[in-house]
Amino acid sequence: MNRSAIPIFMSLLIWASATQSQVAIIAHKSVPISEIKKAELLDFYTGDIKKWDNQTPVVVFDLKPKSEAKEAFYDFLGRSPSRMKSIWLKRMLSGEGEPPQALESEDEMVKKVAATAGAIGFVSIAKINGEVKTLFVIEDADKGKKP
Repeated sequence: MNRSAIPIFMSLLIWASATQSQVAIIAHKSVPISEIKKAELLDFYTGDIKKWDNQTPVVVFDLKPKSEAKEAFYDFLGRSPSRMKSIWLKRMLSGEGEPPQALESEDEMVKKVAATAGAIGFVSIAKINGEVKTLFVIEDADKGKKP
């Protein structure tokens, strides 16, 4: 590699690393909001909010495999995946709701959210396409920091 190509190559590596560490909160295009706050997101993922403002049921999706996106998402929420499972188990046993459907991949997440009215989920920012609405981007997903 010649010396003039090294800065360009390094810039691409830094950009690729930065986009991988960002996690996007995505939703079906029909959801009646264009952005979401951390507290609201937690309420959706704990089942405290069950309907959107337009009365469409909220459909929450999760990821099965351990991934950077899943880890960053739950770090951002301030809850571990196991803590969230216990919250959903209590809700399920009391008849208050079902846990989120856990999907096998981020690609499947984008497809399911795009195809399901009222759906919300999360993926690495690189997975976003025009089929879903982006409500929020966790900028520093490695540290889970964002107000």
